[in-house]
Amino acid sequence: MRTLANILWHFPFMGFLSAFGTFLIGLLLIITIIGAPIGLGLLELARYLLTPFSSRMISERKIHKRQNKLWFTYGFLVRILYFPFGLVLAVVTIVQIVGLCITIIGIPLAIVLAKSLGTYFNPVNKVCVSRKFADEIEYRNARQRM
Repeated sequence: MRTLANILWHFPFMGFLSAFGTFLIGLLLIITIIGAPIGLGLLELARYLLTPFSSRMISERKIHKRQNKLWFTYGFLVRILYFPFGLVLAVVTIVQIVGLCITIIGIPLAIVLAKSLGTYFNPVNKVCVSRKFADEIEYRNARQRM
């Protein structure tokens, strides 16, 4: 069923264009070097947009408990500068969501895009992983809390 949903995402609804646009913006930010944390996050988001029903975006903190403090601080500063661009990308995504909600078959696809809105605002330290891996990470984190 997920494979069929991924196919529907790409061909009638042009999901590959969203992935390609996000990929290009991510590459542009990586080239600037200052925007590298944002660009890397957007490349992961583009990877997610290629197979949105088979993968998830999760924070690297859920995978690796320790994080470089300098990279975290730099990422925070870059996020402040990136916010206006992220807002524009989020508005474009919201327009896509509204367009998909017009058709009944587009509603599941709109839900996928709605889940990716948080990554448009904060792509730093996010990675695309398979659904099974994300479920396993959540399961392990829940067991550690007990």
